[in-house]
Amino acid sequence: MMFDTKVAVVVREDLAVWQKLNVTAFLMSGVATSAQDLVGDPYEDGSGRRYLPMLRQPILVFAASADQLRHAYERAVEFGLQFAIYTDDLFKTGFDEANRAAVRAVGSQSLVLAGIAMRAEKKLVDKALKRLKLHA
Repeated sequence: MMFDTKVAVVVREDLAVWQKLNVTAFLMSGVATSAQDLVGDPYEDGSGRRYLPMLRQPILVFAASADQLRHAYERAVEFGLQFAIYTDDLFKTGFDEANRAAVRAVGSQSLVLAGIAMRAEKKLVDKALKRLKLHA
């Protein structure tokens, strides 16, 4: 099946593996909750056991340097895309309200980004993430 949209996560390449996984999971929660049509039906195995639904379309995960991540962020803003962010400050907080306060305390230009995630028209995501490589 072809999709008109693309789901993408960009994670800063210098993070520890546990941080990359954590950032990806949190960012995808933002994307998953942004549109009801993105989530599929629950799964059921041959024994009748039910499982939680997942997203309907593939998720591409890209790696980026801090500068590349900032550039992708700026391009996403320029194209008017809605996206989720994860900043370095969120590694130091322990709950949702503190996360929001940590982001609110820093201006856009000063955010130290650990990652971003988006779902948007395929062409716009491609433009925003131009030259980034898939995470290896």
